Amino acid sequence: MFQDKVAVIIAGGKSSRMLQDKALLPFGDECSLSEYQHKRLSKFFSKVYLSSKENKFDFEVEVIKDVNKVSSPLVALVSIFETLEVDEVFVLSVDTPFVDKEVIAKLYEVKMLNVDVIVAESAHGVEPLCAVYRRSFLAKSKKSLAVNEHRLKSLFDDLNIQKVWIKEEELFRNLNYPHEYEEAKIVLKEKPLRSLL
Repeated sequence: MFQDKVAVIIAGGKSSRMLQDKALLPFGDECSLSEYQHKRLSKFFSKVYLSSKENKFDFEVEVIKDVNKVSSPLVALVSIFETLEVDEVFVLSVDTPFVDKEVIAKLYEVKMLNVDVIVAESAHGVEPLCAVYRRSFLAKSKKSLAVNEHRLKSLFDDLNIQKVWIKEEELFRNLNYPHEYEEAKIVLKEKPLRSLL
C-alpha cells in the first residue's frame, strides 16, 4: 500500500511514567513493542526505521540515532531528516500500536504540495506522532531547537499543517502507564480492533 514510502517509529523516549522502557516491553506475539510495530509497518512500507538514542533492540533493524542529547520527538524528527535522504516520512510513536493502515492511508490521500506536515486529529486533539512530515518542516524545526523549544504543537503554529480527522479515537490509545499497557494487551488478545495490520 505504501511500498514507495518510508516510515520511522519513534522509540527513544524516557518512559518515565511506565517506570521502564516501554519500547522493550513484550507485546502481542513479539518480544517487544518495538518489534511488534516494526513488523506490522514493514508489511506496507518500503523501509521502516526505529528512532532512538541508541540501538537497544534485540532484533534486526536500522536505527536512526538522535543528533541531540535531549530526548524529545522534535530532536528525533530533525535527526531523521538529517540522516535520511527523503522528502517525506511517516512517523508513528512506538506506544500507539492500534493505529492502522486505514489511518495512514487517509494521511497519504492529502496531495497538497505546500504542506509541511499532514497530521492525524482525533477527539484527543492533534496526534503529532501519527503524521507525514515533509522536509520543508526542517528549517523551522532546527530554529526551535536552537532556542531550546521542543514542543511540536508550538512549532505547528509556524508551519503549514493539514489535519486529517479520524473519528475512531480508540485507535490512538497511548501506552504511557503500566495499567494502560496491561489494558492494551487485553484489548489485543480478547477484542481486536480493526487496527491490526
